[in-house]
Amino acid sequence: MDTITLGDVTLTRVREYFGPVDMTPETFFPESPAEVWDAHRSWLVPDFLDTETRIVNAAIQTWLLRSEGRIILVDTGVGNHKDRPYSPVWSRLETGFLDDLARVGVRPEDVDVVINTHLHVDHVGWNTCLDGRRWVPTFPNATYLMPKADFDFWNPANGHRPLLGRGNQNVFEDSVAPVHEAGRTLLWEDGHRIDANLRLDPAPGHTPGSSVLTLTSGSDRAVFVGDLLHNPVQIFEPDANSCFCEDPTGARATRRRLLGWAADNHALLIPAHLGGHGAAEVERDGSRFAIKGWAPFTPYSAQA
Repeated sequence: MDTITLGDVTLTRVREYFGPVDMTPETFFPESPAEVWDAHRSWLVPDFLDTETRIVNAAIQTWLLRSEGRIILVDTGVGNHKDRPYSPVWSRLETGFLDDLARVGVRPEDVDVVINTHLHVDHVGWNTCLDGRRWVPTFPNATYLMPKADFDFWNPANGHRPLLGRGNQNVFEDSVAPVHEAGRTLLWEDGHRIDANLRLDPAPGHTPGSSVLTLTSGSDRAVFVGDLLHNPVQIFEPDANSCFCEDPTGARATRRRLLGWAADNHALLIPAHLGGHGAAEVERDGSRFAIKGWAPFTPYSAQA
């Protein structure tokens, strides 16, 4: 199953990549002790951890929403042909992402809204594609919603020194600026209502402009949390940041707040990079949280 329905909104998972990301848990999540991973190994393997190499597995995927007659994409992955000298896993990919999008009935010109939860390398790549030697918007009729705080932070002209260092090199130039120059961006700040079902709000910590998309439709609730979590171990260990969080203290506070909201509102928690079933319901477990149940998407490890 690739599509589920939440109230009046349909949600489809479109995969770009699933597999190892060349980091062990100790590297990816330096604040999460090895015994935590050992305690959860029985269900982390194979969707979230390779049992032999101890390399973390992750997904690069786009969430496709159909809401109030519009087609909306949440995050656009890595993209093809992008030069990423300091992120070799993502450099010069050639995937069939647009073909997979077509298989679920969406052509680039059909997309109405693109949401970038933040502007890291693996969330904006398909914003653009090559037209000859020029990067142009992949989705020519879409409004691209970008958090202004991240737009300003990652703009090389502003001279910021991010924790990610050169890992985001070329990203603003080939995947953000061309969309802005084409007049397709809407840079939002304090929050943005997309329609009656969907709202964007700031969720800083991972990056200055990190954001979440909340879905409220009928009795159903979901929250798309981007890189608030990279791995479900962070549900059990909410204070464990990834090594990519620009503001570690802010990231912990935001993660706990949103995990609490999801638990209290029976909302489906939808991070950007979970393999397996891709999303989960969570519940409170003292000062921590636990997985109440998984979304009904077919796990990537079970797909042909």
